[in-house]
Amino acid sequence: MALLEVKDLHTYYGKIHALKGISLTVEEGEIVTLIGGNGAGKTTTLNTICGIVPAASGKVILDDRDITRLRPHEIVAMGVGQSPEGRKIFKRLSVRENLDMGSFTRGDHDGIAQDLEFVFATFPRLKERERQLGGTLSGGEQQMLAMGRAMMGRPRILLLDEPSMGLAPLLVRDIFRIIAYLNEQGTTILLVEQNALMALDVANRGYVMQTGIITLADDAKSLQQNETVRKAYLGEV
Repeated sequence: MALLEVKDLHTYYGKIHALKGISLTVEEGEIVTLIGGNGAGKTTTLNTICGIVPAASGKVILDDRDITRLRPHEIVAMGVGQSPEGRKIFKRLSVRENLDMGSFTRGDHDGIAQDLEFVFATFPRLKERERQLGGTLSGGEQQMLAMGRAMMGRPRILLLDEPSMGLAPLLVRDIFRIIAYLNEQGTTILLVEQNALMALDVANRGYVMQTGIITLADDAKSLQQNETVRKAYLGEV
């Protein structure tokens, strides 16, 4: 049984039909990537899963429980964490305060302390800048903070939205190394990423989105070899 299952999901922005009946699954322990061009509906998919954008119809199932109509904080408490597009850290709060905000649904103080140590071990730069304001961090450090904040909710599944956006190539490699490490430590990941080459390198499976529909689904290695994917998303002509 899938940890996360999206069934025939439709979402609108006003009269704009953003998601047109998409379905996908993420098994426990997997990295699944969602690739596609700008405006394909990738971020809308994550935001609908998280309850930020309401679904018009269809279902989001987490571990056999329907979470489609739950509020965002209830979905976080159920074990869905998100590192959003653009990071959206609290710029006027310190690194430590941002991380504390990630655990707001929890009451297990010992567990929170353990997870904080794990985040600092995973992102040593955050430990070095624990008292620094989030808005003064570099782009790469802000991305690490957004991911660390999501991890502080101890998510069963982590939704990552464009984690490499705007980062230098060296930092992109660092971020994807960390994604692989988090998965090795037991975190299931649904990854939205325009850098399709890096995403498919780290993922088990992938879905290709175009204008609100899923046009292709396969294991990551097969997608890397798919001629259409190679031309459209991997920069080949």
